[in-house]
Amino acid sequence: MGLVRRLWCEQDGQDIAEYAVMLAVILVIVVGTIRLIGSNANTVFSQVASSIQ
Repeated sequence: MGLVRRLWCEQDGQDIAEYAVMLAVILVIVVGTIRLIGSNANTVFSQVASSIQ
């Protein structure tokens, strides 16, 4: 618990918290983009497969 309190009060702890927030935002953007591209790619591959048959 002392480590958490020290990190919370010191400047380094604030830097770590800021990096954690930035990482969370980046992960949300990446996951959303992958889901969007994945669903669009699935539609395109399905259309190509049906046109080949």
